[in-house]
Amino acid sequence: MKFVISLLIAAFSVTTTFGQSDFERLFEPKTLRIDFSLIGNDKSQSAAIERLREEPIWSGPRKNRLDPFMYGGYCVKVYDKSSGNLIFSRGFNTLFEEWRTTDQAKNETQSWCNTVCVPMPKNNVIVELLERNRKDGKFYTMLKQEIDPKSIFIDRSPLDEYPVMKAHYSGSAESKIDLVFLPEGYTLEEMEQFRTDVKRFTEALFSTAPFDKCKSDFNIWAVEVPSKESGTDISGKGVFKNTAFDSGFYTFGIDRYLTTSNMRAIRDAVWNVPCDAVFVLVNSEVYGGGGMYNFYAIGTARNTHTMKVFTHELGHSLAGLADEYFTSSVAYNDFYDLKVEPWEPNITTLVDFESKWKNMLPKKSPIPTPADKEHKTILGVYEGGGYVAKGIYRPMIDCMMRNNQDFCPVCSRAILRMVDYLTDKRVK
Repeated sequence: MKFVISLLIAAFSVTTTFGQSDFERLFEPKTLRIDFSLIGNDKSQSAAIERLREEPIWSGPRKNRLDPFMYGGYCVKVYDKSSGNLIFSRGFNTLFEEWRTTDQAKNETQSWCNTVCVPMPKNNVIVELLERNRKDGKFYTMLKQEIDPKSIFIDRSPLDEYPVMKAHYSGSAESKIDLVFLPEGYTLEEMEQFRTDVKRFTEALFSTAPFDKCKSDFNIWAVEVPSKESGTDISGKGVFKNTAFDSGFYTFGIDRYLTTSNMRAIRDAVWNVPCDAVFVLVNSEVYGGGGMYNFYAIGTARNTHTMKVFTHELGHSLAGLADEYFTSSVAYNDFYDLKVEPWEPNITTLVDFESKWKNMLPKKSPIPTPADKEHKTILGVYEGGGYVAKGIYRPMIDCMMRNNQDFCPVCSRAILRMVDYLTDKRVK
């Protein structure tokens, strides 16, 4: 028996070591940042690379290099050129994807700058950008390009460096989620207020389930990038401010939708700090926020509902959770095709419910589940979600992703799975 156990331990050690050494064989512990444009309208889109940058830190997974979830409307894949093997993949969302479903996109063609990061390869690779087709839910190639990591055309110049506050530290970035707060609309004179706000948000995060279970999996940083003016744009009311990240309310004409399309400014600010996730903290008391999976989340600092918005938007950007509300106004047109199973883990069209939370339901649960008093606190399949009242279903009557209540068991499971993935643990 001892011999068998010794063999099992040895096998596990080899597997673990192989995962780490495999990264070291293929990659430098740095980042290859790919700035690219998405160009299109409601009917079609294309992609073009704008710039490649080498940056000094890679804080993402080293063993879990192949994305087990493939969430998002887009994904990036990296292939070793000599062998053809897939050596890295990751899904993500962009604000451009949402814009394509608005009325404006029916009459205009636009170009939006985006950015995606992969570990810096040691040898020539093929980088592929793919888009998810909304009609069948599958990924299709938009762009494929060979990249030589030794190319003189890769930008290696240093960028502006800013003071960095360590708000919470659990250990090496290699095995932690590094969440970076960026100050939007905080002037140099208001930076002490930013530090105080970050501490409040950090406390709120680890007081919220399920994040309270994984405090030791996070590092939290604050990069003190000053703005020329306080606040943010409120274009619907004629208010415009000179700020570091060009944020503003009234995205797509919705007063509460606070975003920025300036991804370059965000990535430029975090170029020299460990960064797996970004929260842009806006110096405002107005209600609002936004979040794009594997890009960034944003919210205001001092509204009554600030902390709920923070965790809600982090649910989008960190774990790929969908909005579960269906009565609030949005600018999107038919954002989900009801004949396709959505990729988000917390909503379903019942096209492929087996892939969602069916295995978590109590025995003999009715599908769909009636939204009545009897089922108010029971995990089920409740109609309404993803901005529509019919044809899309959510796990609970109430949830952080619907009405800022506690995260439901399905959303909590999705968050904890993402934490395991990003910290190089085995995904359960």
